[in-house]
Amino acid sequence: MSMRVVLAMSGGVDSSAAAVLLQQQGYEVIGLFMRSGATEETVCRVETSAAAASSDPLAAKTTTVTEAVRKTTPLPTLPIVNSKANKQGCCSATDAADARRVADVLDIPFHALNFSDAFGRIKDYFVDEYLAGRTPNPCVMCNNWLKFGKLWDFAVSVGADRIATGHYARIQLMNGQPALIRGRDQTKDQSYVLAGINRNILDRILFPVGDFYKPAIRELAGQAGLRVATKPDSQEICFIPDNDYVGFLERYRGRPEMSGDFVDAQGRIIGKHAGYDQFTIGQRRGLGVTFGEPRFVIRIEPETHRVVLGTHDELACSDLEADRLSWLIDDVPETFECLAQIRYQHTASVARIERLAADQIRVRFAEPQFGVAPGQALVLYEGDRVIGGGWIRQSPPTKA
Repeated sequence: MSMRVVLAMSGGVDSSAAAVLLQQQGYEVIGLFMRSGATEETVCRVETSAAAASSDPLAAKTTTVTEAVRKTTPLPTLPIVNSKANKQGCCSATDAADARRVADVLDIPFHALNFSDAFGRIKDYFVDEYLAGRTPNPCVMCNNWLKFGKLWDFAVSVGADRIATGHYARIQLMNGQPALIRGRDQTKDQSYVLAGINRNILDRILFPVGDFYKPAIRELAGQAGLRVATKPDSQEICFIPDNDYVGFLERYRGRPEMSGDFVDAQGRIIGKHAGYDQFTIGQRRGLGVTFGEPRFVIRIEPETHRVVLGTHDELACSDLEADRLSWLIDDVPETFECLAQIRYQHTASVARIERLAADQIRVRFAEPQFGVAPGQALVLYEGDRVIGGGWIRQSPPTKA
């Protein structure tokens, strides 16, 4: 009997290719599209019987089941629709439709569940962080709370042994323990956004594309006859497809008065801004003020509405504090050296770690780093292995 795995399918080439690879490896694949519940992305609604609804263990965890496709032996606890017998032409969510078409081509069961409550929590976090003058990372939170939380819950409910995603990362055994490792394609590596996943399920996670380079993944998808083989990678936050963060804040919760002063590192007023939520640490473009030499956002003060601008040298940071740590190794030393990564596109740098508490550390870099932003994820590596991660709480005020 083959092992059953639930694969998070986003409608993109990576998760689609992951489905192909899992099938080639002999797994029984079940596809799951995780919907945010956005009204503008409504998917065809599938009515379920009262018996199915009452026996569904996911009923208390999801608001609605928007689509379910099962073309092999039916799963007893889930609503079922055969996509070949029921033409569904009313769907308007492009990604959900792409994921469903991939499932059709590969002849695998497909489910689309509405996780609007969980996505609502992520949206609240996003807004709260911006209002607090921090730079949020909703993709990391989504992985922590949703993709590797709800995904595993769903897998358990359908009797699956494993869960899988299309992330560029790897799980390997090290000293008999599962370890999270960077993806082989370093230009696409996504281990940074995975550092907060539950260590207890590491041995249940599969990253099928993690050993491949992106061009090979596109080629594989093309050979399998999948139209998404040439689909561009998504660059936006899923619930802000237009990339208009300010507009999202206004629509989602109503934007308070956030305008204030630009000041230099000495506190002198050098201009006005329309809202501190429009800026992030390290930002250079779009400031609305000009100087004789480049200026960068070096600090945001939500209490005073001030945005502090400085030179590149004033942006430098030699140490920071992080909290809400999640460790993927046993017996974490009180002090140790490792590589520390402060944002997704940052090159991990040598740092010395000092544990201040069970979930709080101080990081001292061997060389000053630029653009250290409170609110961003901090991920610690030993070589290519993720040993832990947390959230940047603060960095010392920049000196003049």
